[in-house]
Amino acid sequence: MSGRLVHIGSAVVDYVYRIDALPAPGTEKTASSYAQVAGGGFNMMVAATRTGMKVVFGGQLGSGPNGDFLRAAFAAEGIETLTPPSPLMDSGNCVAMISSDAERTFVSWPGAESVLSFDMMAPVVIAPDDWVFTSGYTLSYPGSRDALTGWIEALPAQTSFVFDPAPIISDIPRPILSRVLARTTWLSCNTTEAAEIAGPGDIESLAARLLADHCPTADGVVIRSAAKGCHVRLADSSAQTISGFKVAAVDTNGAGDTHIGAFVSALSRGALPFEAARYANAAAAISVTRHGGSSAPTDAEIQTFLSQAAAIGGPGRTQKAHQTA
Repeated sequence: MSGRLVHIGSAVVDYVYRIDALPAPGTEKTASSYAQVAGGGFNMMVAATRTGMKVVFGGQLGSGPNGDFLRAAFAAEGIETLTPPSPLMDSGNCVAMISSDAERTFVSWPGAESVLSFDMMAPVVIAPDDWVFTSGYTLSYPGSRDALTGWIEALPAQTSFVFDPAPIISDIPRPILSRVLARTTWLSCNTTEAAEIAGPGDIESLAARLLADHCPTADGVVIRSAAKGCHVRLADSSAQTISGFKVAAVDTNGAGDTHIGAFVSALSRGALPFEAARYANAAAAISVTRHGGSSAPTDAEIQTFLSQAAAIGGPGRTQKAHQTA
């Protein structure tokens, strides 16, 4: 294992309601179930720690019931918090509505996770072999994005920095986004986010433009396509589309977070990028068969899943492999 995952992101409390379909405007639905769970960046951290990576949290938790709830969830997963609680506010929350087709709709309320300063991050000391991660959520908040961007740019040159722009990418000021992308070692995003950065096009051209025009120092980019799998392009111009696995999804909440956490964990153990992507596809596939955003599997579960898929000649293998200029 090489280094820790140092997560500088946003963890919130999710209030999850399962419904048959979203209510029409002005109407009401009764949920079939309700749960209060740790969410946001917690889902990605859980995926990394359950697959064997040491994970620490360098963002902000609040001083209130939400912050207390998150600290207990972190402790249960063995995730250390490096920073003291915010003395000013509680952690935020997110209402997640999961419909019968396994899709989700969110309404969030920012809290302590939306405010970061250099002084707050002073306890976060980065070792040369650490992996640092943040998401677009923390960069979208006016109270955190300037300090976090400067902190990212000051990271040691040899430190790997992983960035997920997240669905709120349009809320990140373009100059901030450009500065973060310029320091990114690995970019993981979905197809919509890739197009938001690089403009329209097929997945191969998007990946090529992301590397050439936006992430000039990156080792590679991963574009996730949900159940279809992901496309990986490396700095040496090699690229592969790694197909997904056919499963019966019950909850897609947190699948992208699971993919990123498993991918980084695999890379940190020395896995080659295309194999790490297949490993991450398997982790995400398992996670959507379970309820809850922090439903990431363990390494043993992923290895069993991959062995069974190989035995029946299932998907998850490379669909396309090409070398492009």
